[in-house]
Amino acid sequence: MTQAELFLSQDVAQAQPVAAQEPTPHEDAPFRFEDLEPEHRVTYTVRLADYPHPAADAVKVAGQRFRRELDRLLGDDAVPALRAFQNASESGESDLTKDEVALAKRWIKAFDAARTAGFRDLGDTDEAYFDVRPI
Repeated sequence: MTQAELFLSQDVAQAQPVAAQEPTPHEDAPFRFEDLEPEHRVTYTVRLADYPHPAADAVKVAGQRFRRELDRLLGDDAVPALRAFQNASESGESDLTKDEVALAKRWIKAFDAARTAGFRDLGDTDEAYFDVRPI
């Protein structure tokens, strides 16, 4: 038996190709941007300032831990809470609404927890601090 006989049998040669049936195209609904949920955008920056050992990796990881903890505790309220805290620092508590006071208190607790998470594994951090600024 030759290779041609082995690989090209008579059955295959006589068989006729069957046309594949394509599914009929159906109308897709138009894309609507209103149906999309807005993406979480970076609305503030975090910077580790006055750290005595500015190793780039350590500073970057500390900032990421700080931001992750702050986002976990405050979520989308991070910037409003920061602004409420800044307003509370600059004016009296009587000038603020109850919601602003509550947001400012949430900021204090979240910032403290985030600072603890950020400074973990950094060693000497006596004068270092995290600078958070809204964009």
